[in-house]
Amino acid sequence: MLEAVTLTSELIQIDTTNTGDPATTVGERAAAEYVAEKLAEVGFDTTYVESGDQGPGRGNVIARLPGANRDRGALLVHGHLDVVPAEAGEWSVHPFSGVVQDGYVWGRGAVDMKDMVAMMLATARRMRRDGIVPERDIVFAFLADEEAGGLQGSGWLVDNRPELFDGCTEAIGEVGGFSITLKDGVRAYLVETAEKGIAWLRLKVRGRAGHGSMVHEDNAVTRLADAVARLGRHRFPLVMTDSVREFLAGVTELTGIEFPDDDIDGAVGKLGGLARLVGATLRDTANPTMLTAGYKANVIPSTAEATVDCRILPGRQEAFERELNEILGPDVEREWISLPPIETTFDGALVDTMHASIHAEDPTAKLLPYMLSGGTDAKAFRRLGIRCFGFAPLRLPDDLDFTALFHGVDERVPVDAVEFGTRVLDRFLRSA
Repeated sequence: MLEAVTLTSELIQIDTTNTGDPATTVGERAAAEYVAEKLAEVGFDTTYVESGDQGPGRGNVIARLPGANRDRGALLVHGHLDVVPAEAGEWSVHPFSGVVQDGYVWGRGAVDMKDMVAMMLATARRMRRDGIVPERDIVFAFLADEEAGGLQGSGWLVDNRPELFDGCTEAIGEVGGFSITLKDGVRAYLVETAEKGIAWLRLKVRGRAGHGSMVHEDNAVTRLADAVARLGRHRFPLVMTDSVREFLAGVTELTGIEFPDDDIDGAVGKLGGLARLVGATLRDTANPTMLTAGYKANVIPSTAEATVDCRILPGRQEAFERELNEILGPDVEREWISLPPIETTFDGALVDTMHASIHAEDPTAKLLPYMLSGGTDAKAFRRLGIRCFGFAPLRLPDDLDFTALFHGVDERVPVDAVEFGTRVLDRFLRSA
């Protein structure tokens, strides 16, 4: 079995659940120490850093492989060690078993993103062990806290330890490089060139407390519920960003499917399972996710709160906030935790190397840029002026609904996809 498959399984077995609460987040230090040990075995000098300001245990490991041309900008290759929670009773296998069966590695983090972490680790070990000198410095970063926005991981490192990434001008990480199968078996690999912004919005309404049996015209729960319902029903306008327009043009070239301006939604709906991924990048979204109010059935509380997960397209921040103000009105208090959208162009020498590395394994493949509706650690690294791509290469079965596996039940990654991705990554890093 290829080393990357074994590493994927072993990494999954380290429970690195990130609940967003430092009191219940576990395992990042253990995973970081595992990575550091594997790198030290082949002679890497590693830097272990505990990040954040919420207590110990948020482990990060950074290692640099010197390149032939130290004057060229370094390439950052980053992956996160944490995973979202999993409810074991819902799974076919234990989510932290890392079991290899039926041609897949199973477990929480199999696709998000311990498969890529394992591919990074296996490739770094091989290059060091074999004395490979890449074209330029490669900085490998294994990070904490991405699943809670990276504020206690990559964001903290960028603010407090930016020297760890000295010289880095370009970066690859999740979520991209995976294949989709289009019409007549045509396979394309999606490279992430853009991410929507993230804004976790907390709403609060204040009213007058009272007895639940009385007529009450200043009920905070009622007023909040009305505001949340208005926001949840609102449909933001369709906006075609450069990344989405270029992706749809590539799909048209490969399949013949047209995307007319007057029916983009309908045309995207023809893309099957891919429609969910693409549809989320056509407009801003604001999805209510949490409600909190009250402490007893017969007491009307004085406050009610809600949490809304907002995702904002590049260039839309001011317009989004104007619409939000119109929908919510002046009586709803709001607090933000926000991470900006990012976008780059799909061109240049690094993109050429992606093409060459994929084509060496899949000669008829096409690479397409796309926008991720979520966010990654790239948001933090962009603040250092680093040009970021999502490129974690996987060749996937035609019928696998890959995007549904992210944070899903029975998360799993094909063994042969990990083997394919490791070969591509090895070739890419030797010549990037």
